[in-house]
Amino acid sequence: MINKKELKYKAKSIQPVMRIGKSGLTENAIKEIKKQLKKKNLIKIKFLRSFISDRNKKQAANEIAEKTESILIDSVGFVVVLWKD
Repeated sequence: MINKKELKYKAKSIQPVMRIGKSGLTENAIKEIKKQLKKKNLIKIKFLRSFISDRNKKQAANEIAEKTESILIDSVGFVVVLWKD
């Protein structure tokens, strides 16, 4: 069983591995997120304002977690933390 509290704490010290901007959530972006999750297990993704302008941040975070088959650990402001075992 995962300990979300512990993973949130670990995530504080890592930098975002990817920024998602106006090009949005493309197939290549999803592939890159999956690759990073496989390599690091715990990653941060930052949304740029151009990506969020016409979207709900929570919905976008959940969509990424669903498409990458990962677990959404935290979503604060424009930053999302994902984990995959």
